[in-house]
Amino acid sequence: MLQRLYTRRELLRLFSLAAGIGALSGIGGLYAWQVEPYWLKVEQVSVSLPHLPEGAEGLRIVQLSDLHLGPYVSLDHVATAIQTAITLQPDLFVLTGDFVSRSAAYLKPAVDLLRMLHAPLGTYAVLGNHDHWTNPHAIQKYLIEGHVQVLSNRALRLADEGRGLWLAGVDDVWERRDDLHTALADVPAEACVLALVHEPDFVEKSAQAGITLQLSGHSHGGQVRLPLIGALVLPYLGRRYPIGLQRAGDTWVYTSRGIGVIYPPIRLNCPPEITLLTLHIGKD
Repeated sequence: MLQRLYTRRELLRLFSLAAGIGALSGIGGLYAWQVEPYWLKVEQVSVSLPHLPEGAEGLRIVQLSDLHLGPYVSLDHVATAIQTAITLQPDLFVLTGDFVSRSAAYLKPAVDLLRMLHAPLGTYAVLGNHDHWTNPHAIQKYLIEGHVQVLSNRALRLADEGRGLWLAGVDDVWERRDDLHTALADVPAEACVLALVHEPDFVEKSAQAGITLQLSGHSHGGQVRLPLIGALVLPYLGRRYPIGLQRAGDTWVYTSRGIGVIYPPIRLNCPPEITLLTLHIGKD
């Protein structure tokens, strides 16, 4: 509870700072409120991974994160993101949590959109802290109705070549629902493992467990990033690896800026993103 209150205070500080920016520049404030939150960008990221099976060379993954359907994110905005993601024709779709804000009911109208996410290797998801703060059972129900497999502390094999390529999903870390040991129980030693974890700072535990690549969201990149300063405010468990591709030991982590926003509903130098990751065989 203290962590949540602390984060709310941080968001109030972000709002105050953004209001100050808006007061100094009416055009800049209008841009941060009405333009950049809707300026979807496709980020193309190449990642070289040791132990990647030969059959997985060039594997294409589209990651969508932090839809945050709710008072500040419309179904139309999410529809645009999903329709753009489909045009990328990946081998795999992954959704890394925080599907709604305030109410699970916001996800229900998106079920038909989720069904459009067809990929040869499937569509998979993990839940985020906002999903658990609303109604995780309803969120999971709507995801399943949308033909999305929810990986709650479990893993499955995506490819059989060599030692195999595995995809693991870890339930929300903030709410202490994570169980990496259980998630990896059936994964062979030395396998190449991709992990979906909503909170990026969990990567330090992923590295200890030998995860090859962790895909996360949660931070929104800070929503507001200033030159030479970076993000003004970052959430709990999203402060050490808040944006883009970074390394923790031998493990890579990619943190998406996400699709939606939380209050205040502004973005500056931090547009929403759809991520296209391409995997390549790399050296140890």
